[in-house]
Amino acid sequence: MQLTDTQRTLLKAAAKHPQKKLVDFPENLKGGARMKVITAMINTQLIEPCTDEPNVYMATQTGMQAIGITTQPATPITTQATRTTREGTMQAVLIDLLKRPEGATLSQMTEATKWQVHTVRGAMAGALKKKLGLEITSEKHPGTDRIYRITTTTV
Repeated sequence: MQLTDTQRTLLKAAAKHPQKKLVDFPENLKGGARMKVITAMINTQLIEPCTDEPNVYMATQTGMQAIGITTQPATPITTQATRTTREGTMQAVLIDLLKRPEGATLSQMTEATKWQVHTVRGAMAGALKKKLGLEITSEKHPGTDRIYRITTTTV
């Protein structure tokens, strides 16, 4: 199940509460935006209304599993498990380059994919980081190009 950053933040805050209640909302999540997020989370069974308090919601087992927390020995459902990369795609080529111990420079990635620089950067930020949940680091040493690497242990 793919979670938004807001949903993940709310579920992690609920996981810290003894009764798994959503009580800590980000300061910028007010009014209609808050209700939209709550409605979406109820519809996907990540949260449910609290039976003893009106307008209070609790994280469900599904919600806890979505962030990798289980109370049973079952395999946790994570956002990364629902997304896979097909072999032979440009995204797979990009991942292979970034997985190398030496990493890859932007020029190496653009040469391998035949993409423009902004497309490579967009793919790293969107598809690799947000959708696949990969952690990408970069380092710059004087006199050399910036090196990008995937630091996530599972790809």
